[in-house]
Amino acid sequence: MTLANLVRLNVYTTDVDGLFPHYGVLAARLGAAGVAPATTMLGVTRLAIPGQLVELEGTAVA
Repeated sequence: MTLANLVRLNVYTTDVDGLFPHYGVLAARLGAAGVAPATTMLGVTRLAIPGQLVELEGTAVA
């Protein structure tokens, strides 16, 4: 599978405002793969690993 198989992307972050300036990097990578998955971004108080700022959860279809 490749990024082109991605149909859904959930983005969890402890700092939504801090992520927005860098979100274009992800969007460009997805655009280069020719994919525009349904995406949700959620601000959370913490993630599983101390100090972790972003977690991506994707669903791909073959």
